[in-house]
Amino acid sequence: MTFENLGLSADLLATVAREGYTEPTPVQSAAIPLILAGRDVLAAAQTGTGKTAAFVLPALERLRGHANAGFSPARHPVRMLILTPTRELAVQVSEFVKTYSHGSALRSTVVYGGTRIDPEIKILWKGVEILVATPGRLMDHVGQRTVNLSQVEILVLDEADRMLDMGFIPDVRKIVALMPAQRQTLLFSATFSDDIRRLAGEFLKNPETVEVAARNSIADNLTQVLYPVDQDRKADLLIHLIKRDSMEQVLVFTRSKLGASRLASYLDRRGVSCSAIHGDRSQQERTRALEAFRGHFVKVLVATDVASRGLDIADLPYVVNYELPYEPQDYIHRIGRTGRAGASGTAISLVSPQEVEELRAVQRLLRKSIPCEVVEEYLPDPDREPAAAERPRGGRSQSGQSWSRPARVSSAPAYSRSQLSAAAGSR
Repeated sequence: MTFENLGLSADLLATVAREGYTEPTPVQSAAIPLILAGRDVLAAAQTGTGKTAAFVLPALERLRGHANAGFSPARHPVRMLILTPTRELAVQVSEFVKTYSHGSALRSTVVYGGTRIDPEIKILWKGVEILVATPGRLMDHVGQRTVNLSQVEILVLDEADRMLDMGFIPDVRKIVALMPAQRQTLLFSATFSDDIRRLAGEFLKNPETVEVAARNSIADNLTQVLYPVDQDRKADLLIHLIKRDSMEQVLVFTRSKLGASRLASYLDRRGVSCSAIHGDRSQQERTRALEAFRGHFVKVLVATDVASRGLDIADLPYVVNYELPYEPQDYIHRIGRTGRAGASGTAISLVSPQEVEELRAVQRLLRKSIPCEVVEEYLPDPDREPAAAERPRGGRSQSGQSWSRPARVSSAPAYSRSQLSAAAGSR
């Protein structure tokens, strides 16, 4: 199968070739013909398998007839709306649209929170055919009447499961109500859940389903490993691993914004060049941090889950779960930042005894245990009481369950404080 077999025009094929792509990925092969045929599509695939191209390329093909060089904004109404959950993903998708629409008269722009709205308004007043947006900022524009969605022909909900998790669906419903009932709707996600399928039933009409990989599966070229460690020694173990394995470009995930800032500061003081990206940083600061990481000016980028979707870093070799996420689905999205587009990658998890339940939930989702390796001097002490900062309130983890007596789970091992050390030692 080649892109020539998918029904794309010669100029799009030339752009694809210029970008160095020769064969479509499975999700592209399955979705592009359906989208070109005008069908609603519910699609899921592993992160990094080309979902963005799977909807942008056929959409550009379908909108070719609307391209014009007119100066009047009335000649450039919004024809395609792409909604994304995060700023980073919005920027990434917008860059992809600009790349593949280069040379076309189709106009595009991106709007998202955390930046001044006035420059966005000026662009929107001139008219754009393709608009990439986060739901909250788009609602701001709707409120100011700077965007008109009455002529939208194609709606894309990208990473819809994340939008669901982040509470954006009420805004999405309001946005959809402003569009024509007769439109093409595409829902793309890295994972499917029952809630997402119900959401698809609300927004899509007789959709074709494209699912090119099993639910919650991980790319074969991605190596997973966990290291047992006490919570207050994680930073030192991370530094040890970075130096031991001469790691470059390490994306590290923490649960909280404060935790990300503190870890980045600690690593910097210990001689590991580092920057942080999270929701309390301005968009300009987040962009600078990301560009410094992409340009190899810093070795480590510490991020919260705001970055687990939308970060596109070529050949990212390492992702580290400094803390396991509370939602096991987020583990898949985090580690999906590495091992993309056929490249190999390593996903490391630093697991404390307080994270027994989170580990168990992740392994249950994966339907397998994560291989365990040991750095002897950092193994948890089974007799050591956790420090006050480590100890969950009331003897419970933030997931609300007791960590001292984990329930049995048949699909994955569960570890108490002593069992975690013993399991690690068994390798």
